[in-house]
Amino acid sequence: MTRRRKYTDEFKRRAVRMSYSSERSVRDVAESLGVDKSMLYQWRKRYTPDGDKSEQAEQEEDIRALQMRIAELEEENDILKKASAYFAKNQR
Repeated sequence: MTRRRKYTDEFKRRAVRMSYSSERSVRDVAESLGVDKSMLYQWRKRYTPDGDKSEQAEQEEDIRALQMRIAELEEENDILKKASAYFAKNQR
């Protein structure tokens, strides 16, 4: 089983900058960095040629954060419903 390697954001940004600024193909750049070319293409979607996060990447992060917040609020809401049902039952 192959372990999945983790790359830092800085490594990804440099790889993207290199892939755009180099005369070499994306495949050659990916091979020289020891990553698969499909991974480099994914990073190119995530970062601009200057290495900044793309608007799409920022929106995806915002969506993920909002989804996590919704899940937290739903859990809190369930807890409050159970608590109010418990207290209503015990007040009688």
